[in-house]
Amino acid sequence: MRIWVDADACPTPVRDILLRASQRLKVPLVFVANKSLSLPRSELVSTVQVGAGLDVADQHIATSAQKGDLAVTQDIPLAALLVPRGVVTLDPRGELFSEENIAERLSVRNFMQELRESGVVTGGPSGFNAQDRQRFAATLDRELARLLPKRG
Repeated sequence: MRIWVDADACPTPVRDILLRASQRLKVPLVFVANKSLSLPRSELVSTVQVGAGLDVADQHIATSAQKGDLAVTQDIPLAALLVPRGVVTLDPRGELFSEENIAERLSVRNFMQELRESGVVTGGPSGFNAQDRQRFAATLDRELARLLPKRG
């Protein structure tokens, strides 16, 4: 099992939570980005720097992640590729994407993109806050406990 991170827009508090969880649970953690990342040295943590371009990091994660892995991304089209393949996928605010909600989330995302492309100002998401950090940590802990074999 690996944790895959769409790192180009990953908030620093989420990155830190992931690094601690990786060390605590001894789970490999892979950050994928189109820029160089500065991360603590660890045998469990690796980075993949992909070329510049739209969705290049997403494509790397989509082709590399396997059933039973966990992915962190705010990119809904990427989540829509991962969920049906059995990759547990959550966003940095702690929302778990599932078979039950991914079609709706993708539909809303596409509708909002159409509005923006037609000139409607939709505003962006609110700033990342302590409640988002707590929700992410709780969702991550719950899903890792479910995915990892009992350790004792």
